[in-house]
Amino acid sequence: MKRLLLCGLLALLPPSTRAAEDSADAKFRTIADIEFAQAGGQRLLLDLHLPKGTETPPLVVWIHGGGWRGGSRKKMHLDQLIGHGHAIASISYRFTDKAIFPAQIHDCKAAIRWLRANAKKYGYNADWIAVAGSSAGGHLALLVGVSGDVKQLEGTVGGNLEQSSRIQSIIDYYGPSDFVLRGKSQPERAYTEKSGSFALLGGKLKGKVIPELEVQASPAQYVTTDDPPLLVFQGAKDKVVLPDQSERIVALYQQAHLPAKLVVLKNAGHGGRAFYTGENLQTAVHFLMQHGPSN
Repeated sequence: MKRLLLCGLLALLPPSTRAAEDSADAKFRTIADIEFAQAGGQRLLLDLHLPKGTETPPLVVWIHGGGWRGGSRKKMHLDQLIGHGHAIASISYRFTDKAIFPAQIHDCKAAIRWLRANAKKYGYNADWIAVAGSSAGGHLALLVGVSGDVKQLEGTVGGNLEQSSRIQSIIDYYGPSDFVLRGKSQPERAYTEKSGSFALLGGKLKGKVIPELEVQASPAQYVTTDDPPLLVFQGAKDKVVLPDQSERIVALYQQAHLPAKLVVLKNAGHGGRAFYTGENLQTAVHFLMQHGPSN
């Protein structure tokens, strides 16, 4: 009877409180469904995963994949980083059925500004923030990282405009970096609904991709000498996002004499557990420690 009463009381709590209670026995606590902004009539939410016993942990912002048209922040592949003392904020953003580019990057930057504005409330370190993402989320992670102070990509979603949306490290998992290049090397995906980037770049509205958006949405267009360190994971057998996308952004970093590392998984395609476990997980942990707030 007591158990039923407790369950009933928990059901009445807001989602964020329930999530924190549910993980009370774990080595971390999760505060779910926090609204960081509203845009286009949509509530934009994030989930915070905070390691226990770590004072002001460094923060990693996770951006999920799904072709800019689907996916969920609940599918957060880097949860093992929490055990290495990192807090993780897994964020949502508008899909292409609601808005085309640059709405998605505006939403991501809104989340980062909100996270900085609320750092003291939740107890993580917002002076140093890393951003990571897979596929479409990898593209957005790259773009967040290299577009610091680019006004047309900042937007005003969510306010907190006194806060910086600049981040200090990038981990990209097989995300597109250059849509102009993709149109040349992979037109059968770039210019059809096989790829979510077709809708992202205005294809459904105009019947074809808008050339200006191809350029504006490409992280490759924004690489400058003050960009943060970069780690890229890519599957050699990836047919969804070709390896030339990862090679392109790393080459631009190298030309700018910026820290960049490309890890190619010889037997991997587009995604899979191998990217986030074992040696590759340790590579990500080492990268974050090497370029972390104490270094």
